[in-house]
Amino acid sequence: MAERFGGQYSPSPKRDLAGREIDKRPPAPLKHRLEGRPFWITLAAAPFLLTAFGDGLVGLIRALGAFALIGAGAMLTREGLRTEAAFDARSKARKPAFPRKIFGAILFGAGLGLGAQAPEMGLIGAITVGAVGAVLSLLAFGLDPLKSKGMEGVDTFQQDRVLRIVAEGEKHLAAMRDAITRTGDHALLARIDRFTTTAREMFRVVEEDPGDLSSARRYMGVYLMGARDASVKFADLWTQTRDPSARDAYEALLDDMEANYTARTRALIADGRDGLDIEIDVLRDRLAREGLAMAPVTRKD
Repeated sequence: MAERFGGQYSPSPKRDLAGREIDKRPPAPLKHRLEGRPFWITLAAAPFLLTAFGDGLVGLIRALGAFALIGAGAMLTREGLRTEAAFDARSKARKPAFPRKIFGAILFGAGLGLGAQAPEMGLIGAITVGAVGAVLSLLAFGLDPLKSKGMEGVDTFQQDRVLRIVAEGEKHLAAMRDAITRTGDHALLARIDRFTTTAREMFRVVEEDPGDLSSARRYMGVYLMGARDASVKFADLWTQTRDPSARDAYEALLDDMEANYTARTRALIADGRDGLDIEIDVLRDRLAREGLAMAPVTRKD
């Protein structure tokens, strides 16, 4: 059996809060397994463009309109699949405000119906073709999430605040990576990716419990903004001077930030466990006063 080589100069693998080894590769973006298929539907509609200019003005408008509707339907369906992937990746998520896949199927059907209009088919035939196309799209890609999950008892106003702050934090992380990309230093890029993984772990914890926002807001906003500005200034200086002391100082900054973000995330998780223990104790006292009893719970530290 293969074993990891360890020694004085062999770095130990980074691990997350659950003890899992952190992959040093860039974090893969969320993708749905069917995300690429709407492109092939758009490509299959290309014959509408090839025949658009041989059937007069009405035929031109009909063919271009059919292709445009099918292309718009594919775009909406792809965005709906991405939204569904993000929805599935979270234990608590609100249903999409706009059902993209459903409206994408409607546009597919409208495009097929418009392109299928011909004297021998008639209006009923074109509507039938469009309806069949819309149904096939829904069968192939499914419906949008129509219900929120894990949102019972969650303050939706606070949840919206968390989502806005997470979105701003993601922009700061992306700006940091863009700045370091300009340096061409792959080791620093990998370092940024590891810090991004650590910061996103805090994001996920706060999304699970929006009540933690007040304790983590500076980490998700102000500190990330400062790290973004420092990354931009370092990238400008490094491209001009290649000063190794500046690189060392920047890496030390990332080390300090990662350590602080990890500690804060651990504290947020511990606070959540303490809150659960308090709720259990209160419920146990109430049951005891009413002459009922709960089975003892063994806590594993």
